Amino acid sequence: MTEKRGFYIIKDEILPEIVRKTVKAKELLKSGKARTINEATEKVGMSRSAFYKYKDFIFPFYEASLGKIITISLVLEHRPGVLSGILDEIARAHGNVLTINQNIPIQGLANVTISFETGGLIKNIEELIEDMQSKPGVQKVDIIAGE
Repeated sequence: MTEKRGFYIIKDEILPEIVRKTVKAKELLKSGKARTINEATEKVGMSRSAFYKYKDFIFPFYEASLGKIITISLVLEHRPGVLSGILDEIARAHGNVLTINQNIPIQGLANVTISFETGGLIKNIEELIEDMQSKPGVQKVDIIAGE
C-alpha cells in the first residue's frame, strides 16, 4: 500500500521554528531584503543546510492561492454598510467576487459566504483577511475553501 500525500493548511503557530525561519528567509529573498541564501539564513538565524532541506516544501498560503478561487466565511453584525465594506476591501485588492450568500440575521449577526478569484490580487490573502477582520462590524473571517 502506498502512502497518500497531500497538502494541508496549518496555522503557523504550531509549526516548528525552523520551518517558520525557512518561510522568513524565502520572503527576504523574494523581497530583495537579502540578496543571497547565505545572507537570508544569517538574518533569520538558521543554517543553509536546513534552508535547503525545507525550502521546496513550505509556501505561504497566498503563493498557493494565487490564480485560484477562495471561499471565505464571515460573521457580520447586521448593520448598514458592513457587507459593503468587505466587498470594497476585496475590490481594492483586485479580487473578483463570484458569489455572495448571506443568511438572514439572527440575534443581530449574519453569516456570509463569499467566493472570489485571486488571480489579480495586489496583496497577499493573509493581508486581505486581516484588513477584513479589522473592519467595524466584522466578528469573524475564516478561509473555508481554496480551489
